[in-house]
Amino acid sequence: MTTLEITGGEVLRPDTTVERADVLVDQDAGTILEIGSDLGGTADETLDATDSLVTPGFVNGHTHVAMALLRGYADDKPLEAWLREDIWPAEGAMTPEDIRAGAELGILEMIKGGTTAFADMYFEVPEIVAAVEKSGVRAVLGHGIVTVGKDDAAAREDAAESLAVAEEFDGAADGRISTVFAPHSLTTVDSTYLEEFVPKARDAGVPVHYHANETEDEVAPIVDEHGVRPLEYAAEHGLLESEDFVAHGVHVDDREIELLAEAGTSVIHCPASNMKLASGMAPVQRLLDAGVTVGLGTDGAASNNDLSMLDEARDAAMLGKLAASDASAVAAGSVVEMLTAGSADALGLESGRIEPGAPADFAVIDLEKPHLVPAHDLVSHLAYAAQAGDVRHTICDGAVLMSDREVLTIDEPRVIERARERAAALSDRLEE
Repeated sequence: MTTLEITGGEVLRPDTTVERADVLVDQDAGTILEIGSDLGGTADETLDATDSLVTPGFVNGHTHVAMALLRGYADDKPLEAWLREDIWPAEGAMTPEDIRAGAELGILEMIKGGTTAFADMYFEVPEIVAAVEKSGVRAVLGHGIVTVGKDDAAAREDAAESLAVAEEFDGAADGRISTVFAPHSLTTVDSTYLEEFVPKARDAGVPVHYHANETEDEVAPIVDEHGVRPLEYAAEHGLLESEDFVAHGVHVDDREIELLAEAGTSVIHCPASNMKLASGMAPVQRLLDAGVTVGLGTDGAASNNDLSMLDEARDAAMLGKLAASDASAVAAGSVVEMLTAGSADALGLESGRIEPGAPADFAVIDLEKPHLVPAHDLVSHLAYAAQAGDVRHTICDGAVLMSDREVLTIDEPRVIERARERAAALSDRLEE
């Protein structure tokens, strides 16, 4: 057994208390062995966490990682126009090489910000699998299905590919990859294909992940055509199960919140994207009060425009208070829970908590920064003050991915240069 000891830090425990402790890791198993004040100092490798906060690795519950290549490409538009006029045409011109470059860039950014796991919905999934495998992070991956604007053969092929990808890559990267069946949304996938393929996903034991109730324009068509709210429609089509998770959930009413709670379906809150696209304010405190598991996600870098989960935590806390008209809503402890265990639980991961037997996924935050002094309340600092650049070390599955800001699993200069080249070539193609 090869061991790693993270020494000298303040450790965030599952009940959001903080204690001075060392953490001993079994690197072969990728799990936490022990947490304590005197662990003997006999580990094969030591990582210094003096004057730092050791937290669970952050879990990005919803993103489109390869969209890092489209960061800043189209801004200041509402969702529908942004997608149809800019993003979908750009994605139509992207090559597998573009997807790989964007995925590597996005994963690099996430590692540098302490994110150790993410859920992704996109296309050319094998390229994303390769990027995940090399980088050392965890991922829940799905091929996104869009049937609008396609004939029956193309629509059916897209749905079949999502199921095939889920079955092929589940357990890849030494178990760090799991998969989902991924209809893009309830308005972009026709009910014909949901009725045919969702039961197949259930038979294969594959969870379902999709966008839901992101904007009012996603609610009205369902109500007009089917006479029910979107999540009632989702339930009718077998899309609300305990292993499923939906992105956004901005425009949900009381009955839909009840449906989510009763089914055990989780919601991934993406506050920065929701603000930037003027989608609205999700009723996060009402969801939490109803017992719905809520995680955090960045959405894609084209609608955020970064992949920092610490930025997302601050946004969630601030926006949650505005949505509830209550300064006590979406409190710091709730946000930290969403950032770690909430997202992990939503994605079906065992990570998100620092306790013996849990996956050895950590972010180590440097507390010797002016904006983190004084240390009255480290949970408050994590929710309101910490930044991606404060992360010293990132560890996933027992492996050190970043040590003292140096990423060890990815060639940072090469990834950045390749992303620049691919983005420039993509822009040239779009202008032709």
